[in-house]
Formats: sequence, C-alpha cells, structure tokens
Amino acid sequence: MSFDYKRMMKFEHNVGKKEKKYRLYAGAALLVISIFTAQILLLLVGLVLVATGYSGWCPAYSGLGKNTCTVADVVAAVVETPKADAPKAEKKAK
Repeated sequence: MSFDYKRMMKFEHNVGKKEKKYRLYAGAALLVISIFTAQILLLLVGLVLVATGYSGWCPAYSGLGKNTCTVADVVAAVVETPKADAPKAEKKAK
C-alpha cells in the first residue's frame, strides 16, 4: 500500500460516526491527563484526535485510501446540516 499525497489533499469525510465519537472521547481524556501530568506529547495527540473527530477527516486515512465513513453517515450529515434558505418558523397570528 502506497501513500498518495494528492488524495490526501481532497478533504473528503473519511471518519465514520462511531469512530468520530471514539476520537472525541479519547482526545478529551488525553487533554485532561496532559494538563495534570504536564506532558506535551499527550496534549498534541489529544488535540489531533479532537480535531479529526470533530471534522470527520483524517489526513492519514486520506493518504492511505482508508475510509470508515458509511453511506448512512454521509446521508445523516447532509440531513442534519441546516440550510441557509430554509423557511423560518411561522409567527403566531395575533
């Protein structure tokens, strides 16, 4: 398996919903631990895990061509995204 730099720069979602949750929890735990132990390495790893969990994109996965995001995750992300031109709630009549 080779590492593809061009594919890495596409910024497509490649982290699934379940893995996002795991990355966010693990990253938050590492951030808390790094505060109490003053370990810079734990802080950096925690920040990377939180960032990739929040964004849903992992540059290492992109370069390796790995994708844990399912079709249901993509559909859920599209449905949950609020649209700017969505009609506002109707005001109550006086």
